[in-house]
Amino acid sequence: MRHVISILLQNESGALARVAAMFANRGFNIESLSVAPTDDETVSRLTLVTSGPDDVIAQISKQLAKLIDVVAMVDMTAGDHIERELGLLKMQVSREGLAELRQRADNFGARVLDDHPEHFTLELTGSEQQLDSFVETLPAGVQLLAVVRSGPMAISRGAQQLVAPRSAD
Repeated sequence: MRHVISILLQNESGALARVAAMFANRGFNIESLSVAPTDDETVSRLTLVTSGPDDVIAQISKQLAKLIDVVAMVDMTAGDHIERELGLLKMQVSREGLAELRQRADNFGARVLDDHPEHFTLELTGSEQQLDSFVETLPAGVQLLAVVRSGPMAISRGAQQLVAPRSAD
């Protein structure tokens, strides 16, 4: 089963490498990984997607918790959450396919970044399934040249949130 794990990680050199090494050393696969700053400059949020049965995910969680750089973590798929992914799509579009592509882009809430038919570029935000659906159902006359995807980002629904424990100063 696919799992989205959100990790607050100390914002230090080598922290990400230690997380990736833990996965590599134990033969776990990382399907997607994204790291970005948080409102606290001492920690970054790492959003990681991996797959496996429950016992493997439990082992991954235990191993991550042992890493000194990991401040807090949660398996987002264990609770109610919102996921979004960013996709940038570059296409070559024939005159015949242009109107239909623009209509589909509007229907999916995509934003046109470059409207030149030789390198028509869209920005699309949605669930993994929405991005997959858009790419899989491109209209005739549209040739996909490049796809860049962020991988999913996730946040819990409601009041709960992943926060770094406060130090007792």
